[in-house]
Amino acid sequence: MISGDWLQGVVHGSAPVRRRAMAKAITLLESTRADHRAQADELLTTLLPHTGRAFRLGISGVPGVGKSTFIEALGLYLIGQGHRVAVLAVDPSSTVSGGSILGDKTRMEHLSVHDQAYIRPSPSSGTLGGVAEKTREAMLVCEAAGYDIVIVETVGVGQSETAVSGMTDMFVLLQLPNAGDDLQAIKKGVMELADLVVINKADIDPNAAMRAQAQITSSLRLLGLHGHPDHARHDDSVWHPQVIQISALLGQGVDAFWNTVRRFRDLQTASGRLAARRQQQALAWMWERIDAGLKQAFRQNPKVREQLPALEQQVRNGQLAASTAARTLLAAHAAAL
Repeated sequence: MISGDWLQGVVHGSAPVRRRAMAKAITLLESTRADHRAQADELLTTLLPHTGRAFRLGISGVPGVGKSTFIEALGLYLIGQGHRVAVLAVDPSSTVSGGSILGDKTRMEHLSVHDQAYIRPSPSSGTLGGVAEKTREAMLVCEAAGYDIVIVETVGVGQSETAVSGMTDMFVLLQLPNAGDDLQAIKKGVMELADLVVINKADIDPNAAMRAQAQITSSLRLLGLHGHPDHARHDDSVWHPQVIQISALLGQGVDAFWNTVRRFRDLQTASGRLAARRQQQALAWMWERIDAGLKQAFRQNPKVREQLPALEQQVRNGQLAASTAARTLLAAHAAAL
């Protein structure tokens, strides 16, 4: 069986064999072919007992904030502490050609060649929220291969990039010292979901970094009072989002960052919130796959495909409302079931 062979490669193989098996497994998971999807489901089921022991860290931030530089500095630091680090980097896909550069490995030139690190760039392929469609599955492959820290680097699209918080244990938002004013800092979106906010490139303008830290700290308190219920409790057993400064390029503050992550992990594990968060994420993942499967089944329905060209033309010509066309197609799909 293909899943049995790949299980041996991913879980028990030597370093070169394991890397090749991981690459092939993730490529299989990302395939859209129906026969590959069946094999991928079998592989995931086989790998599942070997997963769940890694800490999952999501890293988000606008383009240019220094995500790749920070992740390389963090990865090298963690390897020095005895960890094995896997990085799943999501690269934006062109809306014109559909292609992706997949150049994150190039940015992490020191980490990418390390024996204790594994970096996998994947195209976003139009998936919203800053992650790729199969990022969750790829995380499981990395965990089964024995990587105890899995880092997900998002595309970097802005304040709507929230999907990564729904698949990781801790969501870290990187900000620039001059990222905006007080109003910008309290805008809802990724800010209210962040467990930790990191002001990167603090060495460039220490005064601006200090102002940004004060503004965001104040904003997080405000969002906690009126937003996230867990963040609002004044309880030592509940994690309250924090703001720290670092300079990833100079390697300053990486140790303080990891100490903060460890405190978060210990607190969430002791309170049972980490396990509950993963359970909720697993259920959300199931419903996300159901939604995607229903959409695919709808598009492949013969009755829908038969009526679709004419209805699209009517909508394009302004002869039929889009909502009416949608209801007609949905009715055709339901009737064919």
